[in-house]
Amino acid sequence: MTARLFLLWLAAGVAVVAFGQAPLAQQAHALAHDGIREMMNGRLDEALSTFQQVEREDPSSPLGYVLEADATWWEIYYTTANLVDPDVFDVVHSTSTSYDSHFEYLVRESIAKSEARIEARQDVARSNLYEGMAYALQARLDGLRARDLPTARAGKKMRELLLAALERDPNLTDAYAGIGLYNYFVDTLPTIVKMLRFLIGLPGGNRETGLSQLQKAAEQGDFTRAEAKFYLAKDYTRHNEMQFKKSLQLFQELEQNFPGNPFWKLMVASVQMRLGQRRDGESLYRQILAETVQAHNVPGTVVHQQVLEALERLHPDEKFGGGP
Repeated sequence: MTARLFLLWLAAGVAVVAFGQAPLAQQAHALAHDGIREMMNGRLDEALSTFQQVEREDPSSPLGYVLEADATWWEIYYTTANLVDPDVFDVVHSTSTSYDSHFEYLVRESIAKSEARIEARQDVARSNLYEGMAYALQARLDGLRARDLPTARAGKKMRELLLAALERDPNLTDAYAGIGLYNYFVDTLPTIVKMLRFLIGLPGGNRETGLSQLQKAAEQGDFTRAEAKFYLAKDYTRHNEMQFKKSLQLFQELEQNFPGNPFWKLMVASVQMRLGQRRDGESLYRQILAETVQAHNVPGTVVHQQVLEALERLHPDEKFGGGP
């Protein structure tokens, strides 16, 4: 695995949106959950609007900005990533997207608002958490743009802030999503880690601890459960694990919980193909193709195109329907 792929995996994994269990303002908390459901259901425009409403509820808080940045990252991911293979987190050759500048603005705002609250001694543990997630999101974009050293530095800063958050408040269970992915990938990619340790003193990790921490976030997290489950399912497809049945079960749960997003059904089909269940996987590909033919949102149109390409690779002589 190349240095770039390592950093993509690390950036993608550590940037799961994480928020703790301490009480938030009731309206903002409810709105945040609404936005997460919209985001995971593939309704990104609605999610962005909801997160902007969270920002208006409390303009000094980083909460809405970090959530909006996460939704914007999903837009970048859908439009640039290989979605068909659940073991791939690489992107096509794209130096930027139309979403990048807004994403970077949101990350800067999240960091600035978090630091202002820390300086004012206002909810320091949660502010550490939000700032850590902002750095993790920055690592995502740096990784997608093949900026290797900045990705590693942002990931290191993320880890430091999340650990500080947990030291102040061990009940911030969602922080384990980011820390768990960090521990897992740093331990399973030792050659790259040695280089990064030499360059920037990147701390080590532990594979088993990472999986356990990620599982904890997927089961007990407040806002991280769905995304933590997504990354755990992807981990189970990696060559270190090869636990495709576990991955399939998790993706099926995501499909059931968020039926509006065809991405989850695509992940189910892809894992079925990896398990050798070609008939089931291909049948699901065809079902997705038919269901997304009239799609107009980003996940639907992108999933349709990638499923179409997958079917054309499987059956180069067969003619399939047109795009959405």
